[in-house]
Amino acid sequence: MKTIFIFYGIYMIFVISMKTTPFQPLRFVDQKATDAPFLSTVRERVNNYFVQNNLSKKANAAMKWKTVILLAGYIFPFLYFCFNDPSLNLSVLIWIIMALAVSGIGMSIMHDANHGAYSSSHKVNDWLGLTINLAGAFRYNWKIQHNILHHTYTNITHYDDDIDDKAMLKLSPHTEAKWYHQFQWIYAFLFYAIMTIYWSVAKDFLQLTRYTKEGHNRLQGAENTFLWVRLVGLKFAYFVVLIGVPTFIFHIPISKTITGFLAMHIVMGLVLTIVFQLAHTIAGTEHPLPTDDLKIENNWAIHQMQTTANFATKNNWLSWYVGGLNYQIEHHLFPNICHVHYPAISKIVRESAKEFQVPYLEFATVGSALRAHIEVLKRFANKK
Repeated sequence: MKTIFIFYGIYMIFVISMKTTPFQPLRFVDQKATDAPFLSTVRERVNNYFVQNNLSKKANAAMKWKTVILLAGYIFPFLYFCFNDPSLNLSVLIWIIMALAVSGIGMSIMHDANHGAYSSSHKVNDWLGLTINLAGAFRYNWKIQHNILHHTYTNITHYDDDIDDKAMLKLSPHTEAKWYHQFQWIYAFLFYAIMTIYWSVAKDFLQLTRYTKEGHNRLQGAENTFLWVRLVGLKFAYFVVLIGVPTFIFHIPISKTITGFLAMHIVMGLVLTIVFQLAHTIAGTEHPLPTDDLKIENNWAIHQMQTTANFATKNNWLSWYVGGLNYQIEHHLFPNICHVHYPAISKIVRESAKEFQVPYLEFATVGSALRAHIEVLKRFANKK
């Protein structure tokens, strides 16, 4: 109990010392214009594709089967671990399988659902969106960080949380370079490995505090109190189920459970972080700065094309597993369309981009995209 109070005290000191200011939204040139040629044309062509082929923009049968497979890949290995108390080596393997499954759930099911892309039913999207809890994360924060800040202000320093500097990582060309950043291309992957364990333990608390100070969290009074209660309750439930249940109900040694739990988060952190980094923090994407009057001198669609990249789109297995996140261009233009349709509409987007002389950045393989990411980590270390 004493340790808990010490931790809480340190946390409160950190929160109080956080320097945050009210959020000031940016404006894009012609953001509301209906006659922006590229965007209006590509939207019309994509809509025509679904009409002409009599297809829904939401999940199809293949997506529903994938949902079953990935959820089973997370739940059944955990049940096997609990009921059989396997050897340490087999236990670690089981938790790694869970890591791969829950990463797939996050990139496919949760991601689509929280964009409203999985189903035309709000209830279905809401329920499937809660699968983010399987990774120990909090949906309310994620939707602010991802749906609002990242998708609106992609690669804009101090607006897009995904490229904010983190600990010893410099992910923007416009922030101050420290001497140790010259080595970040080496140690970055160590930080990627602990990203989700940090997320499950501390990030959501710090993030919700900051979002409240900046005005993103507009809940007040009882609603805001309930939000915090829900956050604490979900975190508590996550650790009780994954660590408490095997240890105290099935009497599996806690050292074995924690070893597997940490192995799961290491693999999950690497998979999720690398996949998302290969879409934006990569050679060829731009990092524009707003003007003094808080304007981005481009329209929103062109901004998305300049700040986003695809990778390994011909790798069908990868596309299945990462939920179309290797089709990030299509996702940023059409976040409300289920990812199973991205391979088909990518042909439309690519041809339209060529027609209007709009950038369409694509890397043929994961390896080439990863090298481009490392190149950026090196280059950013020498800027400012």
